Amino acid sequence: MMEDMAQTPLIGTRVLDVTTSIAGPYCAQILSALGADVVKVERPDTGDDGRAWGPPFWNGEGTMFLSANAGKRSLALSLRNPRGREALLRLVDGADVFLQSLRPGLADELGLGPDALRGRNPQLVYCSIGAYGHKGPLKEEPGYDALMQAAGGLISMTGEPDHPGVRVGSSLIDQGTGTWAALGILAALLERERTGEGSVVDVSLYETALGYIGYHLAGYLADGTVPHGQGTRFPMVAPYQVFQTRDGELMIAGGNDRLFASICAVVGLHALVDDPRFRTNHDRVINRDELCAILDVPLRERDSVDWQTLLSDAGVPASAVADVADVVHAPQTEALGILQPVPHPTIPDLKLTALPVSFDGERALHRSPPPAIGEHTSEILLEAGYDNEEIAALAAEGVIRA
Repeated sequence: MMEDMAQTPLIGTRVLDVTTSIAGPYCAQILSALGADVVKVERPDTGDDGRAWGPPFWNGEGTMFLSANAGKRSLALSLRNPRGREALLRLVDGADVFLQSLRPGLADELGLGPDALRGRNPQLVYCSIGAYGHKGPLKEEPGYDALMQAAGGLISMTGEPDHPGVRVGSSLIDQGTGTWAALGILAALLERERTGEGSVVDVSLYETALGYIGYHLAGYLADGTVPHGQGTRFPMVAPYQVFQTRDGELMIAGGNDRLFASICAVVGLHALVDDPRFRTNHDRVINRDELCAILDVPLRERDSVDWQTLLSDAGVPASAVADVADVVHAPQTEALGILQPVPHPTIPDLKLTALPVSFDGERALHRSPPPAIGEHTSEILLEAGYDNEEIAALAAEGVIRA
């Protein structure tokens, strides 16, 4: 029992998830896997926007939606309808967390802003997920992940040298913002234990983007360096990049002088260690092109797996460049048990990525599959004090989907 509780510290915590797309749903999924009762509030007609994002789809379900909504109960109601809002407000009175990502200003317009809700429930932790943040000239602007990769500098420094920048291949900013939201909510709940009062947590996609380029911002402030695309090269360390092998590509990380000496020994270029061009990391970064051209010759003479074994035996971090299919079938992925089978009524072979965190050696797992639209509307409204006749009437009027 204690082991189970260690993995679900939020048991007894109710979260109202009024978010869509990825950042907010991902945050709420984290909280659910930690034990919270997450009520996903979505439109009665189409539900979360993410349900329609694809392909790919899995038995008709959007894989992006599936990946961010496990463990929740779906309450389908119209926030535009006063009776729908009244139902939500009844739930607010007994909730611990209200999580919203409505367009800027809409929550207040609907009477769902932090002052209104915390006036009803002073213990409520209210979390807003925005685009550019809660203050400043762009605070009313909307935003999505790729837009924030552009606005936050990531696209300008991602890609190959002398080519236009590219988007990072995953929704890094959305999921990062969801993680920060979850961290902020957990901190606020911990503070509530001390004070008895809730608080307002604000996170935004733009701030997450800036947080992810912290050392680049520091570099610019230090000497005016503006980073641009360098392919797979890590700009502050050499050699640290992907090299061509006889049969593919291999990432090699020579993060210090000891590792550099080990790389030289493995590839049979011992003299490079004392070469004044490459004696320190600073020297190697300045002369990276020369160094990598020299290393490239022997590395092309063997397959990636051979080099990876030799380098690993020498204590050098190295990895072949894997694609998604490689990752799914990798023994390391299987050993970690992070691809979790989740029972689903229409997808018998559903597997989802579980939380990348374990407690006492046990992974935090999703406790139920992503819900159908309105799957739990009736049971949630019954919990809020509605009777079956009232629920049927709301459904008949299109206020809810039950």
